[in-house]
Amino acid sequence: MGGDSGKPEIIFGLRKNVFFLGLVSLFNDFSNEMIQSVMPAFLAITMGVPPVGIGLIEGGADAVASFLKIFSGWFSDKIGRRKLPALLGYALSVSTRPFFAFASRFSEVFSLRIIDRVGKGFRDSPRDALLAESADQKELGKSFGYHRAMDAMGGMLGPLGAFLILPLVHGSYQKLFLVAFGVGLLTIFTFVFVKEIKRKDGTALPKITRLFFKEHRRFSFFILSIFVFGLGTLPITLMLLKPIGLGVSIAAIPLLYFIYNVTFVGAAIPLGKLSDKFGKRKTIVIGFAMAILSYIILARAEAIWSVILAFIVLGFYSAATDGIERAMTARLVNPQYLATGEGLLNAAVGISSLLSGLVGGLIWTLSGPAAALYYAAALSAIGAMIFIIFNFSEFSRDEAYRSQF
Repeated sequence: MGGDSGKPEIIFGLRKNVFFLGLVSLFNDFSNEMIQSVMPAFLAITMGVPPVGIGLIEGGADAVASFLKIFSGWFSDKIGRRKLPALLGYALSVSTRPFFAFASRFSEVFSLRIIDRVGKGFRDSPRDALLAESADQKELGKSFGYHRAMDAMGGMLGPLGAFLILPLVHGSYQKLFLVAFGVGLLTIFTFVFVKEIKRKDGTALPKITRLFFKEHRRFSFFILSIFVFGLGTLPITLMLLKPIGLGVSIAAIPLLYFIYNVTFVGAAIPLGKLSDKFGKRKTIVIGFAMAILSYIILARAEAIWSVILAFIVLGFYSAATDGIERAMTARLVNPQYLATGEGLLNAAVGISSLLSGLVGGLIWTLSGPAAALYYAAALSAIGAMIFIIFNFSEFSRDEAYRSQF
């Protein structure tokens, strides 16, 4: 880990690979979120899909991606390559987007989302490993924070683009999906500038089970806490139904997604830098607290200002956890298991999101949004407590651990 031999090329204070991997995520999420920001309205209004169905689509698609992230991480560690599997994953996801323009059934949208998430599952683990190997190890938080900020920037521009483009295409979702595909092609082009990091030959076959026993005991407890916390993490597409219920215009829903991502973009790099100095564990705990607060605010929301506040707070949560959890994983596992470890982290997040999406969507359908959001807050609080117990109590005696995190 640590980058290419010789003096690394720096672009705007970042290693070259880190910089271009950020642009890759920017274009990909610009394209993807242009579609996803209108998906709740497309499914609920155009197709008549209930909230539990929306939760099923998002949760099921993320579950497929989650299991593949474990395999793709293992595969990347096995072959000793990061760029190729990541590039193939991005290409598969981008290739699905024009077909949304022709989807007219729930099953067709579901299938396309599954294929899109297969691409995500195949790319994320090797990409995160490539980012960790390319970054200055003293600036992992900053590097991952930048990457997640660019990811969120795409998520910000996507909904804004959808909001501006829909009136120009007379509300045609089909034309919007084709525009999103065009933006997605920039993802593939940008990846040309990303270089593979040379690794030693003869990498031993990593055994995933070794990441959950004595050799990586701290990592296993870390993954457990992330998984339990994730059981309360509702899909944002489901949360966007709350303002619709309060009478917010369908056309204005992408703007709430925009607000969330503006907060994410603005806070991700500063919080990443903070984690490098203040500690990754403490920053993650702050993020967990922000998530719980956001759910409570949204559950009690009766006016648009409180909805806006909830999505701002949610943006701070994502900025304080998304990239920093990846950076912490890169330090908790041995280099030979790097992509596998990132895959297990992503899988823990994704699988718990599947369960949360299904349960939360069902509670939302049967008992209303407030009940689902309080469920999310309660499960998130339990996960946060597990994280605190294992990372601040049991290991508080370990001076090396405290100084590193």
